[in-house]
Amino acid sequence: MIALVFVVAVAAASATVLLTALTSSPEPKKAVVCPHGPPLDLDLGLRTDAQAAALRRGDARLTAGDRNAARAVFSRAGSVDAQVGQAVAAWPAETIGDLRTLDGEYPRNGTVALNLGNALFCDGQPDAARAQWQQAKALAPDSPIGVRAADLLHPEDVRGIPVFVPGFAYPPGLASLSPRRQLTALAARARRPDVHAKLLYGRALQQLQHQRSAERQYAAAARLAPDNAEAQVAAAVGRFDKDRPAAAFSRLGPLTQRFPRSPSVRFHLGLLLLWLGRIDAGEVQLHRARALAPASPLGREAARFLARLAGRRTP
Repeated sequence: MIALVFVVAVAAASATVLLTALTSSPEPKKAVVCPHGPPLDLDLGLRTDAQAAALRRGDARLTAGDRNAARAVFSRAGSVDAQVGQAVAAWPAETIGDLRTLDGEYPRNGTVALNLGNALFCDGQPDAARAQWQQAKALAPDSPIGVRAADLLHPEDVRGIPVFVPGFAYPPGLASLSPRRQLTALAARARRPDVHAKLLYGRALQQLQHQRSAERQYAAAARLAPDNAEAQVAAAVGRFDKDRPAAAFSRLGPLTQRFPRSPSVRFHLGLLLLWLGRIDAGEVQLHRARALAPASPLGREAARFLARLAGRRTP
C-alpha cells in the first residue's frame, strides 16, 4: 500500500498481477474465502500518519489471527475505519450487528458498506453481500474500495484494473524520490498542457486504484492531442469498468482502424481482453502489437506476455 516505486518501473512490472492470475492455478469461484472470518478492506493509500500506522498494525494483528490484539489496537484509533476494523475483529459474535450500526450512522461510507458485504458473505448471505458490494462500488468509485467491490462482484475476472502502459520513457530522476514526492512531482507536471505528463500521472493514479481520477487525466491528454495514439488509447483504458466493459472497448476497438500501425492500440486491446479472461483473442492482439514494433518497449512487453502465456499452456 505504501510503495509507489512501480510508478517509474519498466512496463513489465505493471503486468505482474495479470500474468500471475493467468498463469497460476484457478482460485475458487467464491467472491470471499473466509475460513477465519471476513477480511478487512481499508483504503489507506500512501498515508503515513499515526492513524494510518495504527490501522495497519491492527490489520496485521487481524491477519495473524490475533483478534483480541487487533481489537485493542483499533479501539485506541477511534476513526470510522478503526470502528470497522474493531467490528471485523469481533467475528463472529458482534461483527454484522456492529457493522449494520455503523452503516446506519455512516450511510455514505463505502468502507463500511464493503466490509458489511464481506461479513454477510461469510455468514452465508451472498445476495445481501452483493447488494452491499454494489453500494460500496457506487459510493467509492474512485478508490481501492470501489475496485475491491468490483472484484468481489466479478470473481471470474482478473482482480484490480488494467493499467495503461506508456511506450515512452519516464522523466529522469523520478525514481529517486519518495513515493509521496513521486506523486506530487507527477501531479505538478500534469498541471501543464503536457500530454506525456498527464498520461504518467494518470498511470500513477491508476496504480493507486483511483480509476476515475486517472480517467480524467487521460481524457485531458486525449483532448490536448487528438491525433496521438497513446493519448487516445489511455482515454479508452481509463474508461474500463467490470460492470460495463463496453465503455472501454467501444473507444479502443475503433482505434485499430484509426491508428493501424500503433503497437499501443493492439497491446492494450490485448491487455483488456486478457483481463476479462478472453485469452485466445488477447493473444491475437499481442502478436499484432509485437509484429508492428518488435524492438519497441511495447513490442518487447507483448513478447513477454506471449512467452508467459505459452508457458501457461505447457503441460
